[in-house]
Amino acid sequence: MIDIKLLEKKAENGTSYFDEYKQGLINRGASTDVLEQIMELNKKRKELITQAETAKANQNKLSGEIGKLKREGKDASAILAEVDTLKTQVKELEAKAAEADQQVYNLALIIPNKPNASVPVGSSEKENKVLKTWGEPTKFSFKPKEHWELGESLNIIDFERAGKTTGTRFAFLKGAAAQMERALIQFMMDMHSTRHGYTEMIPPFMVNSNSLLGTGNFPKFKEDVFHLEGSDLYLIPTAEVPVTNYFNNEILDEKDLPASFCAYSPCFRSEAGSAGRDTKGLIRQHQFDKVELMTFCHPDKSYEVHEALTSHAEQVLMDLELPFRRMLLCTGDMGFGSAKTHDLEVWLPGQNTYREISSCSNFEDFQARRANIRFRSAGGKPQFVHTLNGSALAVGRTLVAILENNQREDGSVAIPKALQPYMGGRQEIR
Repeated sequence: MIDIKLLEKKAENGTSYFDEYKQGLINRGASTDVLEQIMELNKKRKELITQAETAKANQNKLSGEIGKLKREGKDASAILAEVDTLKTQVKELEAKAAEADQQVYNLALIIPNKPNASVPVGSSEKENKVLKTWGEPTKFSFKPKEHWELGESLNIIDFERAGKTTGTRFAFLKGAAAQMERALIQFMMDMHSTRHGYTEMIPPFMVNSNSLLGTGNFPKFKEDVFHLEGSDLYLIPTAEVPVTNYFNNEILDEKDLPASFCAYSPCFRSEAGSAGRDTKGLIRQHQFDKVELMTFCHPDKSYEVHEALTSHAEQVLMDLELPFRRMLLCTGDMGFGSAKTHDLEVWLPGQNTYREISSCSNFEDFQARRANIRFRSAGGKPQFVHTLNGSALAVGRTLVAILENNQREDGSVAIPKALQPYMGGRQEIR
């Protein structure tokens, strides 16, 4: 959420923060109309407050005169009537100011975050920048199969029966695929907790609307989540939602920062805007497993943390020997709440392209303002923390990458060495 007070100030170089935010929205390809409305409404709100305070001061002054007149035995009825009129005016003005304040808040909820100055300006994924690559794209002497072909031929993924029992964009994992899914979750959680120092967490898989508001999913992306009818509960689209709100409306001690968690959860998404995209396979499912990294940190440290968090997600891919590249998303391709995002894209030889497997974002104080998550230094005033999160990794897509990169001409699949201890020493699927 934007800082309304900051928008009214000027930076040290004399530029207006409002103009900076407006340019940030333009760079995103977003409308600036709502920002203009907010400034107008906030101006109106301040004027109403001033009018209410003036009326209240007059009311108090006249109330003092009433006492004096009564002590002198004089008629105070005219002033009493005037005081009553002022009381009514104060109530009306305060109500209008409160209404304007609520309108400002509601509009502020639908404005995206301002991109960090280091983010390249662009309108689509075509203008994202490759920051690094690791490993060479896997090549074969035979035509590689796509993961759904491998899954069906090895009898470890069943889309047809999932369609019968549930519907499209679901799958049964069985045998070695089910074992690998479970092994990958354990492998990722072990790595992040023991090697990278994150605290393990398994969050609730349902949250209330206030939590979705805090992360920025609501109100703008309400159609993307599954709602439990007759309740204020929603299936989580990512562990980011419950874990971010773990500290909702709390003030942390500065010495407890950074606070970092790795969380496993299934994720549920309606994929409302994805009709016709990735209709085959495991890439875009309504239900999928993910391990999420989440850090709450001091504002001065957030870009240092962003680099570290991204490298922790990369380490999973390196240990599994999966070729990947790191992308810096341009302004037009970033998520609603992000100030800066690194995407990790893994090579899929069956599709002959790189596909996103992780998104690591710094939200700066955007989510912290919405969820009211602050910290206090010794003797200092509360400040908003910065929040960061990243997939490390999307488990189903990792399984996809292993199947496609480790396939053999005879249709079998080699299991990465790092994963073998988690699969009872198993070395291949055939």
